Formats: sequence, structure tokens, C-alpha cells
Amino acid sequence: MIRMARRKAGLTQSDLATLAKTSQAAISAYESGRRSPSVQTLARILEAAGFDLRMRLALPDTHDCTRRVAEALLPAAELEAFNKRERTRSSLAKARREPSDA
Repeated sequence: MIRMARRKAGLTQSDLATLAKTSQAAISAYESGRRSPSVQTLARILEAAGFDLRMRLALPDTHDCTRRVAEALLPAAELEAFNKRERTRSSLAKARREPSDA
């Protein structure tokens, strides 16, 4: 995120570090994933590059959570059966949403 903002702003790591009142080494570490900035530091760096940090609190997508758990825990045969049920469920849900041609 920091690298993208910096590049879109046309800044070098050194330029961004100066504007954000941090070091070039810190910017490099954040961009490479060697370190993680606090939310406050991230907001300050993004603001220095001309961007706002906006966050939204949302409930997890339970379907995606269920899929991740199934993929991690189920043996291959059971996972295939799970995927088949999910494809059927998805097809039925889609059919209910679409008006019939009759």
C-alpha cells in the first residue's frame, strides 16, 4: 500500500520519508514487509503521499470462512464432495434470482 501510494505520488522513498517525518530505511522496511507500521504511522505516511487511510468495519463473509476451514481440514475426497454441494447450492441460488422464461 505504501509503495503504491509513493509511486502514484511520484516520490522516492527518501522524499516520502522526509514528508512523513520518518527515515528512508523505515519506508523501505514497510514496503518490503520486513516491518509493519502502526495504523497511525501508516496514516501519516499515506497522508504525506497525498492519500487518506479509510477503514471500514464489516462482519466476515461466512461463506468464505467456511470454505477456508473446509480446504484446510477436509481430506481430498470430502473436499470434492463439499465443492460439488457448493456448486449445486450456487446454481440453485442463481436460478432463484433469475426470472423464468416460461
